[in-house]
Amino acid sequence: MNKVLKIPSKIESISMVENLIDEVSIELALVADLYGNVLIGVIEAVTNAIVHGNKLDESKNVEIFLSYSKPNLSIKICDQGKGFLFDDIPDPTKPDNVEKPDGRGVFLMRHLADEVSFDKGGAIVN
Repeated sequence: MNKVLKIPSKIESISMVENLIDEVSIELALVADLYGNVLIGVIEAVTNAIVHGNKLDESKNVEIFLSYSKPNLSIKICDQGKGFLFDDIPDPTKPDNVEKPDGRGVFLMRHLADEVSFDKGGAIVN
């Protein structure tokens, strides 16, 4: 199974991503915990792509590529931004960073997925 979704860089577009994850969850009969992990991880990645990657520029798109080949579900999120220094994201669980807003999305993605990687300087999340 392969699915592709292209959305404009506006927060309202996230509902289309939620619908895609719901559709895939039903098709794959994902258990509740796995569904939650996929939904939160993908929403975090897409939100980062919209807000930080494409800077809420509605002329730019975010693309979500989803593929399933038993037993692996792979998701790739691509924005049109310049990327970011993903290895320099602060750990939000450390006492010095608890009050800072940065790093929570990447932290969640890394802890909810089996694997997370960044390509094209961080403009692509796998």
